[in-house]
Amino acid sequence: MKNVNVKLGRPVNVNSKRQIRLRELELKRKNGELKRGRPVNENSVRQKELERKKFNRENGIELRGRKVNPLSVRQIRLKELEEKRKNGTLKLGRPKKVKVEDSNEVVNK
Repeated sequence: MKNVNVKLGRPVNVNSKRQIRLRELELKRKNGELKRGRPVNENSVRQKELERKKFNRENGIELRGRKVNPLSVRQIRLKELEEKRKNGTLKLGRPKKVKVEDSNEVVNK
């Protein structure tokens, strides 16, 4: 059996405007001259912010999100839980059901 290279589909006109433009784009792409998208303004506020964040990330001082309020109720609770974990006094699992001895007492709300 012979290997025959047959091009399928419609023949391409290599001198058409589209083919010439595609050839020029491919040449620019190979040379690295093809510029796509909007140019970057190095003096913009966003670019300065990105550079600052990059510098902080490289030096290990990257801050993300809001600052934590150490006096908030949640942070105090988390600190207490962490201390209990370190001491080994933190009880795991679901607490036991509290049994009410006096069934005569009824609380109306």
